Amino acid sequence: MSDALEIAYGDFGRVALLDMDRGLVRHAHPHCHVLLKVEGDDTQFLVGDRVVSLTDHQAVLVNAWETHAYVHDPRREASMILALYIEPAWLGAFRHNWSASAAPGFFHEPAGLITAAIRGLVRDLAAEMVYAPGSPRIRGELLPGLMIALIERFTKWREIGTSLREAGRRPRGDWRVQRAIARMRGEGGLDLGAEALAREAGLSRAHFYRLFEQATGASPHVFLNAIRVERAVEAIVSGDESLADLGTTLGFAAPAHFSRFFRDHVSVPPSVFRSIVRRTAGFAA
Repeated sequence: MSDALEIAYGDFGRVALLDMDRGLVRHAHPHCHVLLKVEGDDTQFLVGDRVVSLTDHQAVLVNAWETHAYVHDPRREASMILALYIEPAWLGAFRHNWSASAAPGFFHEPAGLITAAIRGLVRDLAAEMVYAPGSPRIRGELLPGLMIALIERFTKWREIGTSLREAGRRPRGDWRVQRAIARMRGEGGLDLGAEALAREAGLSRAHFYRLFEQATGASPHVFLNAIRVERAVEAIVSGDESLADLGTTLGFAAPAHFSRFFRDHVSVPPSVFRSIVRRTAGFAA
């Protein structure tokens, strides 16, 4: 059974140290997402339509809103994985054009070979999370050092400024899709299905799906689930609402349905996630 060993949460996003022997469903995040192996067996992820390996020497790189899934081989032992979900605005504070990590194409490839220096940074960050959860070094030193090394190695960050000007002149996508996204993010948006959104847009379901995926890189279903996950994470971390009530708020008919959904997307049940985050916060205090 997959387990979260430690989770760090803050304005940077979140960093999870996961011991994984169970697959995750196809999903997406609004983050710059990097997966790095700490120890255990090699494993693999489906990123877009490509299967890529996660090994001691290779990282998996996922762009914001890019669909991906964890594909566990039951013949292999568990893999300890450092999963980074990094807020583009936080990266932009280091170099303003790194906020482009919110857009498609920030990583040009879904995997890349890491250096010995990056490997050392991975081990240092994982060790700090295990032995000193809540340590200010995680946010202030170790995570920034690792992300800077990863971005400088795996992106054409010096050229991002030009690409942003070009991106600013490109159409923002079909206005009906943009309106649908605003509805999904707004009050009551989690109760909307793709069919209802397509009807509101005056489009057939197939045409709506096609336009939505062209604009975002994800299907309406995956996009809506990503919003639901992020709202759940924020509420679990910062709120005192019971998990049963939270599940109801997010549109789940029963607590077990919410728990299974959260586990299938985040790797652990919401009760475990809350316990770890609060334990870490208590340590830091």
